[in-house]
Amino acid sequence: MFMLLLAGLLLPGQKEQPELQGKTFPAITNHLKSISTDGKSIASIHEKAQKELAKVIVEQYQPGKELSIILVCTGNSRRSIMGAAMGNASAAYHGFSDLRFYSGGTTPSAFNSRSIRALKEIGFKIEPTGKKAKPGPKEQDNPFYQVSWLKDQGWNCIEFSKHYSDPKNPQKDFIALMVCDEADSACPVVIMGATKRISLPFADPKAFDGKTEEAAKYSERRDDIGRFMLSTLAIAKEQLKSK
Repeated sequence: MFMLLLAGLLLPGQKEQPELQGKTFPAITNHLKSISTDGKSIASIHEKAQKELAKVIVEQYQPGKELSIILVCTGNSRRSIMGAAMGNASAAYHGFSDLRFYSGGTTPSAFNSRSIRALKEIGFKIEPTGKKAKPGPKEQDNPFYQVSWLKDQGWNCIEFSKHYSDPKNPQKDFIALMVCDEADSACPVVIMGATKRISLPFADPKAFDGKTEEAAKYSERRDDIGRFMLSTLAIAKEQLKSK
């Protein structure tokens, strides 16, 4: 029998699982609530990806076994890192205790300071650890950061810019979300270890770096990805409850 812990619902025969709902930092929870009820919908270009991702989560999610999703963009500095953070927070928000999001790039650079600001703005705690990874292609410093969204520190992560195949990421049985056109075309047709590859392009907020609307555009992209994650997981949640 398929077993699932969602929204406090324990199905017959299921063992206790760690309950994540209510453990995200209050500011993050409030923000997720606000963007899930603000009346804005996901872009039409993402509807196919939403159906594909919800379907594969329903097919592969098993309590007690991690289902991994890697978001891939070119530099692993903006969309993929913000997307992984919003994915993890959304998974906790919906009670998916065994769904984890990671990030990677095709040409790693560094966790961009603008991305850090956008995540901190809604309550993520992001602090440098003092350690550094390999510099980016322009010799950018590439620090390790502790990224926290839950009160239970055991569920949080170390984030930095890395190749999608970095040993810190899952090596097999993961779902690959290609969040930029460049990464989608730069990656091989088959990503080794992925059970599913889904194209999910978002515009790069980098285009607004140094402009007056820079902060607003990073926040906008963060929320665009967040709405996608929240609504997709809500669909998967409902389908799993009736499975």
